[in-house]
Amino acid sequence: MKVLWVCNTLPATVARVLHKTEDNKEGWLDGTLGRMSAEADVSNTLTLAIAYPSDPSGTNQAGNGTEVSLNDMFKVNLYGYSDDRIRPEIYNCMLEGEFERIINDFDPDIIHVFGTEYGHNLAVSRVRDRLKTEAGKPALLIGLQGIISECAKEYTAGMPQKAVESKTLRDVLRDDNVARQLEKFAKRGEFEKEAVTYATDITGRTSFDRNWSEDHSPNARYHHMNETLRSKFYSGTWDITECDRHVIFMSQGDYPLKGVHNVIVALATLKEKYPDCKLVVAGANITAADTAMQRLKLSGYGRYLRQLIDRYDLKDHVCFTGPLNADQMKVIFLKCHTYLCASSLENSPNSMGEAMLLGVPVVASRTGGIPSMIKDDEEGLLYDSIEDMTEAMDKIWSDDAYATELGAHGMARAKVTHDPDTNYRRLIEIYEEIC
Repeated sequence: MKVLWVCNTLPATVARVLHKTEDNKEGWLDGTLGRMSAEADVSNTLTLAIAYPSDPSGTNQAGNGTEVSLNDMFKVNLYGYSDDRIRPEIYNCMLEGEFERIINDFDPDIIHVFGTEYGHNLAVSRVRDRLKTEAGKPALLIGLQGIISECAKEYTAGMPQKAVESKTLRDVLRDDNVARQLEKFAKRGEFEKEAVTYATDITGRTSFDRNWSEDHSPNARYHHMNETLRSKFYSGTWDITECDRHVIFMSQGDYPLKGVHNVIVALATLKEKYPDCKLVVAGANITAADTAMQRLKLSGYGRYLRQLIDRYDLKDHVCFTGPLNADQMKVIFLKCHTYLCASSLENSPNSMGEAMLLGVPVVASRTGGIPSMIKDDEEGLLYDSIEDMTEAMDKIWSDDAYATELGAHGMARAKVTHDPDTNYRRLIEIYEEIC
């Protein structure tokens, strides 16, 4: 069978072969490809092509249909398509022509679209609907990731309206304050809802995404399939005696949905009992304003976080790490006291899965698909309010035996959920069912 993957990024496995810069995003995709390429017989049963966003300058372009060997056993065909990630809320109808060319050239049995967050997901879905034969070939399999139309409803995560509407110079120039970001999310959500109407099949892994799928694409077959994560996180174990006490690690925090502003409020309370407590957030420091250039780049959300940090005297308690690769993420996971997912909505956060694989004690908001990933008070702690979040941290920080047990149970759950062999077999099984 011939399968065309439509990806939001070039998988790191392929980037390494092409000597290109690896993208740290969507590492689970690389985990799936790595497991697939290691299977001795896969090349006899599956021909894979990958369509990915290529650099218009051509520096990240591998060609159109170019065959690349990932190892001695497995090859993939690569197709580039253009995509505007700066303005993803604007639909580019030219993409339809690009995907028509790709589909006609590769002639897949299945088009597997990873995610629904961008306009290209809709473009390929529309094109496949026009090109499908009477027998329904190619099938359209859409893998649900974050449900952006639902995320739009929770985007501001309880921010005061004044902060939502405020603008910095950067926001004015980019037309990109929090209120506009919310509008853009909602627009992308409309693309998402149309795209899934064309799907013949959908993969998901939580009760949340299954219910959403049944509401928005009732004629599509739903297939449960868990994700394989980045290979780095399948080894190593968190140890209470080796961690940095009272350190919270968040894997992202550069927009309101991720909830950093609520964590800062909780941190102010935690500081009363734990004066050395610290919040470490992966990614760029969006609160930086020490130089003229930083002040020019300061967003409204970054300014709001900075105001909260100043209000609660937390300057020495909040740290942004800058961009991290998998190795760097793993180091911080193993050194923190608690991993925190504070998002106002998530489907199945893979960074939380990575933390669980390492046995890190996890605290997460009780929202979206997260309750499908963790049994509360056994494999992690779920919370419903800032006060609950604070109490969960205190519960872990004040009881080493409980923290260790929580992490161990989370690890056992994650090893089942994210087992590469099981998930690979399930993916091939789904492809065979569809064909």
